[in-house]
Amino acid sequence: MSQRIRGVLAPVVTPFKADLSPDCERFIRHCQWLLSQNCGLAVFGTNSEANSMAAEERSTLLDAVVAAGIDPSRMMPGTGCCSVTETVELTAHAVRHGCAGVLMLPPFYYKNVSEEGLYRYFSEVVQRVGDTRLKIYLYHIPPVAIVGITPKLVERLLKAYPTAIAGMKDSSGDWNNTKTFLDAFAVRAGRAVSGFDVFVGSESFLLANMRNGGVGTISATANVNPAAIHKLYRQWNTAGDADNADQQQSKLNAVREVFSSRKFPSTIAALKQAIAIYRNDPEWSRVRPPLVELTKEQAKLLAAELKAIGFAMPDIA
Repeated sequence: MSQRIRGVLAPVVTPFKADLSPDCERFIRHCQWLLSQNCGLAVFGTNSEANSMAAEERSTLLDAVVAAGIDPSRMMPGTGCCSVTETVELTAHAVRHGCAGVLMLPPFYYKNVSEEGLYRYFSEVVQRVGDTRLKIYLYHIPPVAIVGITPKLVERLLKAYPTAIAGMKDSSGDWNNTKTFLDAFAVRAGRAVSGFDVFVGSESFLLANMRNGGVGTISATANVNPAAIHKLYRQWNTAGDADNADQQQSKLNAVREVFSSRKFPSTIAALKQAIAIYRNDPEWSRVRPPLVELTKEQAKLLAAELKAIGFAMPDIA
């Protein structure tokens, strides 16, 4: 796990068969398409319905993806569970495969836990995994987990485990919060090589993140719009502040708005429906309970709204 992973990553949506078991073949094909669009793989993230899956299902699916020849250095599996035992098992499994890092939720069942409690949890994981290749990206998503990551916690963890704590994903939806972490850790002098890498949880903040020392985005919409998101990231990194960067950002925001619309039961269901449409494969629309798929009317509305903004998924068929 020596090579840092940066850029655009998708929390890869997980297709399910009629019996609701993970559809390994479709999952691998989607991963391959994302890689072809210069998108990394944050498998088993929030939009992967990871917390609706057993740890064993996640491990088996990761084994299959690696066996299919997909490069582990392009993967950042989600491994954070409420159970420290399962977190350690999933994390060690990802390290053994040579994944670039792991995205780790805090234990999210108990609320109002102390910073000391969270510090002990992450410390326990680092110590039990006990591997110098380990790279943890802390996952801050208070709208879902409630339990959050604070700058003080990051400071303690970095001091204790400077090589294991690699960065974070901020899915707070609050740019000021992201900026706080960037100012505190990401752009600190002397931390350029071994620093704390900050990803935003939505490409809506990608340009702002890059302008302030961030390293990219891990975004739900990268499942369907990876090339356009990567284009903004690439142009920023090759040409500095690209002339049309703000215009590109606006186009990304328009796509994001369609998928996050409250007209649809969930972003996950809308993403899967879009893949079903553009792959011409209705099997993709299936979600695991408690989520529900789009109705026929909602599916037609999604198709119409995507057509209206000139959306496409190149080479997806």
